[in-house]
Amino acid sequence: MKFTLFALLMMLTTVIISCELEELPTTDGCIDASLIDLERACVKIYRPVCGCDNNTYDNECFAERAGVLSWEEGKCP
Repeated sequence: MKFTLFALLMMLTTVIISCELEELPTTDGCIDASLIDLERACVKIYRPVCGCDNNTYDNECFAERAGVLSWEEGKCP
């Protein structure tokens, strides 16, 4: 009984982890999910950049921590 419960929990954990990995955001080569680091600290200096995903980020650091690969200075239109 204990082994069956353990095996079931392991299978459930594997499914949950694989589902989370599949849900990482990617946008046609614009965002690299492996670079996303939401724990990274960024200085709160407002110098907006427009990411290739058409989102405005407070500065380059915030774009980088979101995994954005390229951006232009200024707000998105």
